[in-house]
Amino acid sequence: MSERSPAPGGLALVESLVNTVDLESGADALDTAEGRARFGIAEAEVAQARELRESLRVVLLAHAGHPPHRTVTPLGELLAAAPLLLTVAAADGSATLTPADARPLLSRVAAAVAESLVAGTWTRLKACEAVDCHWAYYDRSPAGRGRWCSMQVCGARAKMRRYRARG
Repeated sequence: MSERSPAPGGLALVESLVNTVDLESGADALDTAEGRARFGIAEAEVAQARELRESLRVVLLAHAGHPPHRTVTPLGELLAAAPLLLTVAAADGSATLTPADARPLLSRVAAAVAESLVAGTWTRLKACEAVDCHWAYYDRSPAGRGRWCSMQVCGARAKMRRYRARG
């Protein structure tokens, strides 16, 4: 739904996962073999992927100052099941967090969240304010106060609703 450029680094995975469902139409990319292949998950793993997706959405809504769209398993509880390894390069001493097992989607998401925490970008990944959208987007605005995935669509609709409510 958004014309914005993808989130940086591993956050692109998180953004892409959250955006696998169109809340307005109900279309879910995880229902298709192609959609599941993008995330390396089998059909039997779809329920867990959806649980992770909606837990991520709640956090992204919180990043934007919005209440949860529904009750979900807290993201921290889900990510606790995905151990990460700290590796330190002997050559330069640089450190990275990587999944202990890079195959599960949960492990890759945990590594992406950890990477973005270190980079200071985690709270810039948000979910659109529009209740029929909640699309994930990376807020590149200088003040970090973006509210909609698209100013031309969701932002314009919200402004039009406010205008009509005044009249």
